[in-house]
Amino acid sequence: MKRFFFLLLLSIILASCARVGSPVGGTRDSIPPQVIGSNIDSPRVNVQRDIRELRITFDEYIALKDINKHLIISPPLRKITKILPSGMANKYLLIKWEDTLQENTTYNFNFGNAIVDNNEGNPLGYYNFAFSTGPKIDSLYISGELKSIFKDQEKTTEEGSLVVGLYQEKDSMDYRQKPYYITKADADGYFELNYLSPGNYRILAFEDSNSNSVYDMGKEKVGFMKDKIVLDNSISGLNINLYPSRKSVKYVEMKENPGGILMTFEGNPEKVDVLSLSDKLRDYKVTHKPKSDSVYIWFDATAQNVGVANNENLKFSFDNGVKKDSVSLFYRYNAKNEMVLNNSGGNLLPPGKDFVITSNYFVDKIQPEKWTLVSDSIQQDFRAEIDEKNPFEIHIKSNFKEGKKYSLTIPKETASSFYETTKISKRFDFEADKLENYGEFVLTLENAPTQKFWIQFITERGDIAYSRYVNESKIDFKSLKPGTYELRILVDENNNGVWDSADFADGVFAEPVYIFEKKIEIRPLWDIRETWKLPLNNLETDSATVTPFNKEEITKPLTSENKE
Repeated sequence: MKRFFFLLLLSIILASCARVGSPVGGTRDSIPPQVIGSNIDSPRVNVQRDIRELRITFDEYIALKDINKHLIISPPLRKITKILPSGMANKYLLIKWEDTLQENTTYNFNFGNAIVDNNEGNPLGYYNFAFSTGPKIDSLYISGELKSIFKDQEKTTEEGSLVVGLYQEKDSMDYRQKPYYITKADADGYFELNYLSPGNYRILAFEDSNSNSVYDMGKEKVGFMKDKIVLDNSISGLNINLYPSRKSVKYVEMKENPGGILMTFEGNPEKVDVLSLSDKLRDYKVTHKPKSDSVYIWFDATAQNVGVANNENLKFSFDNGVKKDSVSLFYRYNAKNEMVLNNSGGNLLPPGKDFVITSNYFVDKIQPEKWTLVSDSIQQDFRAEIDEKNPFEIHIKSNFKEGKKYSLTIPKETASSFYETTKISKRFDFEADKLENYGEFVLTLENAPTQKFWIQFITERGDIAYSRYVNESKIDFKSLKPGTYELRILVDENNNGVWDSADFADGVFAEPVYIFEKKIEIRPLWDIRETWKLPLNNLETDSATVTPFNKEEITKPLTSENKE
């Protein structure tokens, strides 16, 4: 019996000693794992090209955290077959591949923050392992900072998703492949491309949202230089701005929409011609605003008996200026889709503003002579207009007095679209808000753009709160809601009424963007005045996406130890 208990106790002790895990009690370990050896010894030069693995040994058990997200190998190895540890921790890191290494080439394995100790998760930050198949390790570098010009309203940029790559300049460069050299920016946008060899390169920065290390045109933000980089000395202070990338014009889908069918495209087509190929659908209207991704096809489904009893296969042809094609849709009329007028701006009308009514249908005709605007039981003079730029809006103009309450009545059938009219009367009650609840901002521009431009107030969420399309050097914004805003200017260089994003395929930069250096805080009853001097050469946030950089001689590449 004693022997049984002795064996049981011994088994428990041995199991405890064999387990790899966090110790209980004591001072917390804050020291990251340390490298004590590798299968490629110093000076790590003249490495055989047929080597198929990298093994790095550490002084304690390690784990790999998000290795696929952090690990960057330059030049890229295409056939990685194994990465350890995976699951259970051990004291070495192993990477195996099938590629034959290039001759006279420096390879850099950048692990980011993926290597951590198994006990406390302390990362071995920004660890690089470099070796060369030639007689020396290349030591040039490029460092700088990435900046995303436009805030993303839907998500924030994750650390490690911003990528900078170098392509060797050749007669034929395939940007659908991984860059020859590649690195990831840190949370502040700082990046380093290390262990570079002299040569001519093209630089490309992008938001690698799907973590494939390849720029997906039209889907990811992009920044680039039109001219090549001649790398004979190291480069520091290279600032690259990231802009939305221009999408190619293409058809996306069709779907049933109130009043007809909505056809959507990508790439902001200038013009889309649409024709019905169905015998039953002959009477219809097509509306499309130039540079819009939405094309509306309006028709009276009940009058033409289209999709009323059953699904109707409707066919259309389109010409978007890039492609001609035909598409079809199984359409079913939805009797609930009536023409409806709404007040989407709320019941408080800012001073000096129009009262705006929105419609779910294209507004073709209104009869404002049958409408009434009343305040204190007294009818008020007003004027109603369909907005020229947005025919889904009706603007009510009047001498609105602050603090007064108003009631606008629109009888049924006095607002109509091509084949539909409002079926019910609508009454809108609202109040003209007091000036004391708003602020004013007057901006004076020095070196204002010669072309027309948008000046915009951007909320902390990234939404456009106010926008003006002007060509003036002094702009007065009245009746601004209190809050903190970013101020930016988008220049319409080609005067097409749309700010054009970057087109990497054709080497066309985004149109110029300027960001004011400080936040604008609007307060009630405050009259804020600012002077903004724009750079003459448009280099602060220019369409070329870079600022001037300095070249300097160095003896070793930047690492986490000497990064400022």
